[in-house]
Amino acid sequence: MDIPRSFHLHMISDATGETLITIAKAVRVQYAQVRAVEHLHPLVRSRRELERVLKDVEAAPGIVLYTLFNRELADHLEEACKRLNLPCVPALKPILQVFESYLGTKATPTVGGQHVLDADYFRRIEALNFTMLHDDGHLPENLNDADIVLIGISRTSKTPTSIYLANRGFKTANVPLVPRVPVPPQLEAPTNALVVALVASPERIAQVRQNRVIDQAQNHLEDYVDRETIAAEIAQTRQLCAKHGWPIIDVTRRSIEETAAAIIRLYDDREAPALEA
Repeated sequence: MDIPRSFHLHMISDATGETLITIAKAVRVQYAQVRAVEHLHPLVRSRRELERVLKDVEAAPGIVLYTLFNRELADHLEEACKRLNLPCVPALKPILQVFESYLGTKATPTVGGQHVLDADYFRRIEALNFTMLHDDGHLPENLNDADIVLIGISRTSKTPTSIYLANRGFKTANVPLVPRVPVPPQLEAPTNALVVALVASPERIAQVRQNRVIDQAQNHLEDYVDRETIAAEIAQTRQLCAKHGWPIIDVTRRSIEETAAAIIRLYDDREAPALEA
């Protein structure tokens, strides 16, 4: 059987479709040799909207993933896919069945329930606002109000990691470590925040910095991209962390998501003794 070079993937949701996007991505990367042509169909909440989507599915047949809590719409979608001889997968059904079996009760269908404006939602918004205001060393006097403070030399992914953590509800500040510039005194003082240093290999940092220099047409920045100079900056970062007992995460081969997961684990481990006390 010949392996196709590409396939159509239809994601049909009665909400934003973010859940399907995440699930599809986790599965899609396992088949890197085949390109997925993705079709996202969000906010499908009526028979009329579903019929419009089915026309697209028929025009570009492929795998169908869906999260439709309206049973009538879900049944209609499955019948249509059966008629078209297409695989149709209710992405959350196996998980819901496990919950129902364990809890002994059926789910209460809630369309877009993960996006309700509850306390957790507003906590994430507050965290994002805090993080944007405290990016790149701004407002160091507020570092003690942060949940997490990321430190590191230039081009160690501090800002994107901070934003990801903020979307998880953590107020995150990041402070750049610049040669011959002292760290803010608020960072040297005892703080309630978890301070984590991000480092990477000199080769990776040099490459990223070189690209930045080219993009911004900057000249006379030999030290900025010099591997030996970068190695010295990293050594100074490690010395600073050893002095204060701050953990270090090497992001050379980590994605932003993996880095954030490691930081959250450090945060949870630190909070656990306080909860048990």
